[in-house]
Amino acid sequence: MRLLIVEDDGLLGAGLRASLAKSGFDVTWVTSGQAALSALASETFLAMVLDIGLPDISGLEVLQRLRADRNDLPVLMLTALDSTPDKVRSLNGGADDFLVKTSDLEELVARLRALIRRSGRSGKYVAGGLTVDIDNRAVTKKGMPIELSKREFDVLRVFMENSGRVVTRAQLERVLYGRDHQVESNSIEVHIHNLRNKIGVDTLKTIRGIGYTIATDN
Repeated sequence: MRLLIVEDDGLLGAGLRASLAKSGFDVTWVTSGQAALSALASETFLAMVLDIGLPDISGLEVLQRLRADRNDLPVLMLTALDSTPDKVRSLNGGADDFLVKTSDLEELVARLRALIRRSGRSGKYVAGGLTVDIDNRAVTKKGMPIELSKREFDVLRVFMENSGRVVTRAQLERVLYGRDHQVESNSIEVHIHNLRNKIGVDTLKTIRGIGYTIATDN
């Protein structure tokens, strides 16, 4: 389950990322409002944990822009203080839930799972004759199981989450390796090649000069 965390406190952000990863979430962590908007524009998530106080634009403005774009992504707002005005502004602005940063991490996980369930978003994707169960990391094609490595599964997950859209090499690199990691020049192509050998060469289409997309008509 892909999750976006927007938190500028380094210690808290790292702790949230580690704890949520242990709970089965695939976490992208950014530290500013502009970085959050960039991630939302280029990647697909099941929910977002959004700090109100950010160094550039506020979490409330990020939320406002998200809802102005008619994006119904579930959003849980975080604040340092148990403040009624913050709660009111967040909920009136389109937030789905609100939590104080000192709250128990188990409560955060439970609330996120509840938000995702209520939103109707699923950890299962179907496209190109494939069914991908994100929670159980299972892949089948026309009912037959396919064994994938961790990297291969992560690559396929990106395509399934973006079914009907072109995924660029840069997007794959960010998801697989993070924003600051140095990536070998041909590593993405190697993963694509190996994945095609397992799921079918026609299942992933190359859009020359742009990226790749999952076939939807196999």
